[in-house]
Amino acid sequence: MKPFTIFIITFVILTIPSLCLAGRGTPGGYSSAFIGAQFPESTDTPSTDFVTGYSYNDRVEFNPGLNIGGTGGYDFGMIRLEGELSYKYSTIRTITDQNTGSRYNRPAGNIGVLAWMFNGFIDFHNNSRITPYLGGGIGFATIALSDTHGRSAGSGTSSNPLLYGAGNDTVFAWQAGAGLEIALNRKLSLDIGYRYFDSDRAYFDSDLAILSSMKFVSHTTAVGVRFKY
Repeated sequence: MKPFTIFIITFVILTIPSLCLAGRGTPGGYSSAFIGAQFPESTDTPSTDFVTGYSYNDRVEFNPGLNIGGTGGYDFGMIRLEGELSYKYSTIRTITDQNTGSRYNRPAGNIGVLAWMFNGFIDFHNNSRITPYLGGGIGFATIALSDTHGRSAGSGTSSNPLLYGAGNDTVFAWQAGAGLEIALNRKLSLDIGYRYFDSDRAYFDSDLAILSSMKFVSHTTAVGVRFKY
């Protein structure tokens, strides 16, 4: 079972008491800013080198990275609708050629994801300062991959070939998640949240010699501040 599925089941069970006491919040506009960490899943990355005519399929693994962004929206009482702009960044940890078993440790490369999302959330208001919420959103993500070089582990050579050429692509994306709003006063609150983020496959071909593609899937956590107008 995926970690995201386990998280949602656990969250729903823990919020059943709040669901029984759920009521309407105070309608109004709000904005927020957040920062946190992201944990990208490994992804299959097929590539074609048009110079050599060789096609290969890599498994790319990433290091944990940065997740930062902001939102603006309107609280209708129990339902919130918002627009979100976020940026996610990670460096590449390892690359494994699944055809030959060759492994590139600590390659020089990174990925950045700029996402525009439209979200909807259900707030489970209760008699406490803590309001659980659940929801998700859809939108677009511009995925940017840097030039990526790597030296095969145990190769005994100083060669540091180009594995992927830099490029970017804008694709459809979606996310789902949950969190807790902790009221500090009538206007200001803390927001602690988790999101599962998934994109369509992006293609990188700015280097005409190499065509590569990958999906971007990430588990993100964030702590933010929400201000109600």
